[in-house]
Amino acid sequence: MLKRILIADDHSAVRGGIKHILSGEFSKVEFGEAVNAPDVFKLLKQTVWDALILDVDLPGRGGLEILKQIRAEGMKIPVLMFSFHREEQLAVRALKAGASGYLSKDAADTELLLAINQILNGKKYVSSFVAQQLASQFNAEPAEESHSTLSDREYQIMLLIARGKTVSQISDELSLSASTVSTYRSRVLEKMNMKNNAELMNYAIRQNMV
Repeated sequence: MLKRILIADDHSAVRGGIKHILSGEFSKVEFGEAVNAPDVFKLLKQTVWDALILDVDLPGRGGLEILKQIRAEGMKIPVLMFSFHREEQLAVRALKAGASGYLSKDAADTELLLAINQILNGKKYVSSFVAQQLASQFNAEPAEESHSTLSDREYQIMLLIARGKTVSQISDELSLSASTVSTYRSRVLEKMNMKNNAELMNYAIRQNMV
């Protein structure tokens, strides 16, 4: 049976790698490719897709924002979030936003195949690590960590700052103006009651985010 899979990532090498891996798994597969939010929604409206592989760090509107709009518009397409960020940083947040699964770009090819087959069969894909995180929340007290108050975009900016990225580098990576990134940075520092990037990076290290 023909499978239609939409790949949203702004790096052609990543899209090509995914296509190569999945072409060996399915005898009949048709791919769509998107590099930003407008491309994603244009293709979603043009064709019925079996799954969407969505990069968290797309330029402009990020993957989590796109995911939330997809769910807000009632689209039922399974979405596998794909990112360079480690699972402990974003997986639970993505699943709560409506993702069918979350996979690190560092994962083995077999994990990508497992994840895609899971979500194509109507199931959720979670690694054993994420499953433990989710289970631990059932009886946990409400989160008190400083970063729990951040919006998805603020959280994304915080992670990039924690990895040592400058405002100009984040601006280029996310296709946002430097002033917009600076505004997000100021909000992050204010919400987390911190004064500078050094405090933010130290916090991220203590929280095992980097």
